[in-house]
Amino acid sequence: MSHYKELTENAFKINEQELMKYHGYSGLGGKIKLRFNYVRSWIHHSLAFSSTHSGFAIKMQKLRGVKIGKNCHFNPYVLIDLIYPELISIGDNVTLGSYSMLFAHSNPTANLFLKKGEYPRKVAEINIKSGAVINPGAIITSGVTIGENSIISPGSVVTQDVPDYCVVVGNPARIVKKINH
Repeated sequence: MSHYKELTENAFKINEQELMKYHGYSGLGGKIKLRFNYVRSWIHHSLAFSSTHSGFAIKMQKLRGVKIGKNCHFNPYVLIDLIYPELISIGDNVTLGSYSMLFAHSNPTANLFLKKGEYPRKVAEINIKSGAVINPGAIITSGVTIGENSIISPGSVVTQDVPDYCVVVGNPARIVKKINH
């Protein structure tokens, strides 16, 4: 077996072990449950992702475990973390634009050098407070809170918390305006 193939296989075993530990699963039954839950979540996500009906998309995301408030609007093609949807909380009256992405984890999946070094799997909640607008193409990373009535501009990459009543732009996102209230 080549060194590359061995490293890759070990990386995938480690990823599975990390997920099993996170969910409190063990043994063959745990592996089966993990895979079943992932497939179920993926099906719900796939239905939500391409739906032009916001209410249906929200219902599918809730079935995955995403916490979503009232009167929200999801455009088609919203990507919400496929592995940890239960770590995403969305308040009332939130808008998610097409191709916005919310990632509750980061993980150098196939690179054991990085994974075992300074870049292990990071898993943390995302909290989008009421009234926030996440415009098309914006990316929200793990551990971030988006403030109440804040606006994330199109294509912004948010790696740090955004205070209430702010407009952010860019990669990395930075505050460009405070919204008067």
